[in-house]
Amino acid sequence: MPKPIPVTQPQTPSAVVAQPDPRAARLSRFLAKLHCPVANLANEFVAVADKNHLDWRLLPSISIIESGGGKAFRNNNIFGWGKGDLKFSSIKAGLQEVASKLSRGARYKNRDSVGKLHVYNPDEEYAARVVDVMNRISPES
Repeated sequence: MPKPIPVTQPQTPSAVVAQPDPRAARLSRFLAKLHCPVANLANEFVAVADKNHLDWRLLPSISIIESGGGKAFRNNNIFGWGKGDLKFSSIKAGLQEVASKLSRGARYKNRDSVGKLHVYNPDEEYAARVVDVMNRISPES
């Protein structure tokens, strides 16, 4: 009599669970501590920065200086872009547009973060204020 073939349960492939980006977690905690309405956009800030080859701390820091991290703004413009008069269809659309301009715009490309900030707002103290926030988010880029 032949031996019975053992019945095995089908194996499900183990799901690959993406680890949360520690930068986004750190940024979310920082923005939440300041009660910034854009704290829920931490993942988007990091993803857009990576896509546009920007320091991940740059855009959230500009938003803190320009609008208190989304506390006071108009036209979905948390960055004060175009003196705050430029309208975006959403905050996320503004994030995409400003990141793209800072990365590829003729006035900004080929500059480091501080160089971009000097063009963004030529006030002598502006770049230092943004860099201070960047360093408060994380001392490392």
